[in-house]
Amino acid sequence: MIPIKIAVDAFGGDFAPEQIVEGALQAADMYGISVILTGDQAILEKLINNKPGSDLIEIVHCSEKVDMDEEPIRAVRSKKDSSLVVAANLVKQNQAVGLVSAGNTGATMAAALFGIGRIKGIERPAITSLMPTLKELCLIVDAGANVDCRPSHLVQFAQMGSIYAKDVLGINNPRIGLLNIGEEPSKGNEVAIKTYELLGELDNINFIGNIEARDIPQGEADVVVCDGFVGNSILKFAEGLGSAMFNMLAEQFTQNLPRKLAAGVLRPGLSEIKKKLDYTEYGGAPLLGVKGAVIIAHGGSNAKAIRNAIRVCKEAAESQIVNTIAQSMVGD
Repeated sequence: MIPIKIAVDAFGGDFAPEQIVEGALQAADMYGISVILTGDQAILEKLINNKPGSDLIEIVHCSEKVDMDEEPIRAVRSKKDSSLVVAANLVKQNQAVGLVSAGNTGATMAAALFGIGRIKGIERPAITSLMPTLKELCLIVDAGANVDCRPSHLVQFAQMGSIYAKDVLGINNPRIGLLNIGEEPSKGNEVAIKTYELLGELDNINFIGNIEARDIPQGEADVVVCDGFVGNSILKFAEGLGSAMFNMLAEQFTQNLPRKLAAGVLRPGLSEIKKKLDYTEYGGAPLLGVKGAVIIAHGGSNAKAIRNAIRVCKEAAESQIVNTIAQSMVGD
């Protein structure tokens, strides 16, 4: 087995390369993870500069980068020496077990598909994102990779999400819910109705039926299955709502002295809640269904988010989730 080594697109993201490099150094220093940074070698060497963790950092020089606003497929095909494409090829060549990028999401998916390849039997890879709930964390599958889905796609999302929840997150017999506008099997469009029927026929997942969007923050399911359009909308709405609520609380708690004193008493609890809602704590979203551990980090990722994305990538690789998904597809 090759050593755990993660390829990181050092020039992908709003705050690249500085925050990407800092996050890689933190991951190397804190978790002992070997990291290959792809990008302009001269710039990266200056940023590393013998800092803690630098002994576990390698650099692979690239002359190009994929910008956030580029058309994904065209960029991946035309920029063969970009930091993103080179990082994906390192995984393909077994020089790294996984890829982390905070760059163009569509381009990261394209690089993973063209460079690393799909697991045999998987029709569509899916982005899996974590959402905090009143109970434990919940997985949203798909969170933006596929805006239009067939029932067979959603069934595979459920299977891959179940495997990830069990093998990586350690959830025993994860509850799988199909996102719908009602709990009854007859609710929703034709795709939802057919998907419900197919999921009910499976004996390798714990399908609990339809759930509504309001059930997600209550923690009624460990894995929520939906198409990428809906999943991405839910995540962004939740992110915006959380930010708005904390801004409203901050405004109210600074109105007068009694409220300021109350805020001081509540500060530890509010800090814990804010931490649970902070995407940087979770690192990034795994792209399930490809032949490697691929983590898509938030475009605005800071060093902390990148550090955690690299940690998540290492955990996914060590869990052998790619092999488990591949074996489950053979079983089908």
